[in-house]
Amino acid sequence: MDKIKLLAVVGPTASGKTSLAVKLAKHFDGEVISADSMQIYKGMDIATAKPTKEEMCGIPHHLTGFLDPGETFSVSDYVDMAHSAARDISVRGKLPILCGGTGLYVRSFLENITFAEDKADPQLREELNRRYEIEGGEALLSELSEYDPETASVLHPSNSKRLIRAIEIYKTTGMTMSEAVRRSHSQPSPYDVTAIGLTFADRQKLYDRINKRVDVMMENGLIEEAREFYSLPKGNTACAAIGYKELLPFLKGEMSLDAVTEKLKQETRRYAKRQLTWFRRDKYIKWIEADQCNDVFDKAIELIEEKH
Repeated sequence: MDKIKLLAVVGPTASGKTSLAVKLAKHFDGEVISADSMQIYKGMDIATAKPTKEEMCGIPHHLTGFLDPGETFSVSDYVDMAHSAARDISVRGKLPILCGGTGLYVRSFLENITFAEDKADPQLREELNRRYEIEGGEALLSELSEYDPETASVLHPSNSKRLIRAIEIYKTTGMTMSEAVRRSHSQPSPYDVTAIGLTFADRQKLYDRINKRVDVMMENGLIEEAREFYSLPKGNTACAAIGYKELLPFLKGEMSLDAVTEKLKQETRRYAKRQLTWFRRDKYIKWIEADQCNDVFDKAIELIEEKH
């Protein structure tokens, strides 16, 4: 069976992915599939930098703003929906263009990772959640490293969901998450992928873009959006969104607006660094140093044409 041609635009937050994906979609008659684990939620527009109608320039964007923040949503759910979207776009004669910075979503989709039936243990998960609250992420990460050092090496102690899930998989199946991931690659990818990654030779230039983006978010009403978010029911996944939890001390009257704004910039810069670390492991990505070329779009076209 012929593979579906697909472009991917990945990289850290504030690197210009959306703009490039839209330009490529116009050039190749494509449609965009979001690969952002937070843009899937309704109402979380400013915090997640969800593209506006103006930024979309009339290009259809799939898998954004369709889920209530109180709903649960797994990587497996995302992969299923992204496969459906890619097939639909391709069948209509358009080019699917994946765009986003959630590395786990991107890799699971492009590499066609299959997810085994969940062997969840609610009692164990409740216990692990309680331990996370009391002992902290570092303690659980240390425990995980004893039997699954491979997974532990790529997890951050603040990523409670993935950390707890990794321990749960080992405790319920006797198999490490890293082994489960290896076994999940049994089916070849249905895509002929050209993946473009955006980065900056001078990391400070990326950080400056992040700082400016946060300032614009604040001007556009991020505080009001965060206040609304905390007034509504929400799930654990949505609560992990960078942009709300950093502002909570201000909403509670515990910190100044300047202090929480600076904290948000710092956490977003750290997140961008983790994104780059993740994507650097994927050797099929063709990187563009956005601060080292005159036109990112022209460079992307050159890399795409090189492959074909």
